[in-house]
Amino acid sequence: MTGILKVLVDILSVPAILVGLTAFAGYLATKGKTFSDALAGGIKAAIGFFILVAGAVTLIGSLDVLGPMISEAFNVQGVVPNNEAIVAIALGQLGQATAIIMVLGFVFNILFARFTPFKYIWLTGHHSLYMASLLAATLSVLGLASWVLWLVGGLLLGFLQVLMPAWTQHLANKITGGEADWTIGHFSSLSYVVSGWVARIAGGDPAKTSAEDMEFPKGLGFLRESLVSTGLIMLIIYLVPAIFLPSDSRNALGGDSTWWVYLFTQALTFSAGVAVVIYGVRVILGEIVPAFTGIAERLVPNAKPGLDIPVVFPFGANSVIIGFLSSFVAGIIMLLIMGPIGLAAIVPGLVPHFFVGGGAGVIGNAFGGRRGAVIGGFVNGIIISLGAALLLPALGGLGFENTTYGDADFQWVGSVIGLLGRLFGVQ
Repeated sequence: MTGILKVLVDILSVPAILVGLTAFAGYLATKGKTFSDALAGGIKAAIGFFILVAGAVTLIGSLDVLGPMISEAFNVQGVVPNNEAIVAIALGQLGQATAIIMVLGFVFNILFARFTPFKYIWLTGHHSLYMASLLAATLSVLGLASWVLWLVGGLLLGFLQVLMPAWTQHLANKITGGEADWTIGHFSSLSYVVSGWVARIAGGDPAKTSAEDMEFPKGLGFLRESLVSTGLIMLIIYLVPAIFLPSDSRNALGGDSTWWVYLFTQALTFSAGVAVVIYGVRVILGEIVPAFTGIAERLVPNAKPGLDIPVVFPFGANSVIIGFLSSFVAGIIMLLIMGPIGLAAIVPGLVPHFFVGGGAGVIGNAFGGRRGAVIGGFVNGIIISLGAALLLPALGGLGFENTTYGDADFQWVGSVIGLLGRLFGVQ
């Protein structure tokens, strides 16, 4: 990999830098904004993303404690979808192709946004990397190599990075109650769109039954505080598998700490992580949306940013938890039924079920109230479990049998490419 390409990949691989540079360029292109304003706005946007990442790392750390507990307590075995794990494998085998596809994808994203009706700039850099690795892997199985692989992969990535945000724009509008200045730029668009559609059909009236307006008895008034209710719900989730653990394993939780004290701190840490994520999103939106005015005026008229799924979390703190829980329940149900019907057993990955399921819960609540939040999360759990199993054949030839991608768009895109390979006798 050349030095210039490595720098480009490094920049595009760090979402905070990408967001900060975008805000900086946008402010520079905005009338009335000085270089000082642009620099401050760019740095603040980048810091906002680092705040979001810090919250996400905190959440993932708490979920990493929960996953092994569930596996041991209930003897759950199977394939665990994990984007980071499979991307690491892909980069080991297809690092150059992944890097070039990612860079070309960003270039084509700008070109598509400039010359097509899809006026969106994708800012979720780590998902660009993940999709680039998927395209490199599946297209190489079809026999594409060298510049053909890079060009086709870059074109597909750039197109997906304007198509998916356009597909989810109506969801952002519904959540915000108007014409949103942003949209969802997260490769689980299929989950979000289907969850919203089903919630609208089978849910309740969001104006009357919103999960964010749930009434509690006076004695339970403390549950109105979303951070408090989140912490208590997560404590229950931690305690249930802990009760079913062998006594030695349970007592070993937290090292020298008492096991239930350790789980209590993990539950509150999780709630704190949610609060940090929400604050980081607010900082990012406070800078990136005004900055995009300048980009729209100069580079891509009427452009909107496609942002990571936590952007919807501030619009439904209760719905995030409802969506997460119902998505995880759906994942458990799918685990139990997929084996008997001849599919790989997909163990619910807590990270995709929280972030994607939580986002689906917010979307479901916007369309169908409390019942919609439950439905949205549950539908997501079905989609990402089934999609993970269907994607495995497309990746198995490259040695990815023990893991797979956790989000819906990776799954359906990879499955379609694999299907094309089988139709043409390539795979």
